[in-house]
Amino acid sequence: MKELLKKAVLGLTLVLGAAPVADAASYRQHGQAVYYGGRYDRATRMTAAHRTLPFGTWVRVTHRTTGRSVVVKINDRGPFGNSRRVIDLSRTAAARLGITHQGVAPVTVTVIRRR
Repeated sequence: MKELLKKAVLGLTLVLGAAPVADAASYRQHGQAVYYGGRYDRATRMTAAHRTLPFGTWVRVTHRTTGRSVVVKINDRGPFGNSRRVIDLSRTAAARLGITHQGVAPVTVTVIRRR
């Protein structure tokens, strides 16, 4: 069961580049990304988990090497277990970002709209 969970939850690893602030427009983090299975959301498959951002917050995740970006909705809590991890992407979002085969990628996370 633990091995299955490890395979399903790869986690979007982000090393903090800036501390979170109250103003949504200036919330930005830098680090590395991978993906996890994701929690189902009827409105979109482009979802993510974050420890502190409110559910319903929309963030842009930009791959710093390729420049590709995706917009995802925060609908879950996590990642847990590694203090450097701050966000997990759904498989769909990770695929569109182009990181499913590479596993880990440098990214920037920016809040674009709070719920």
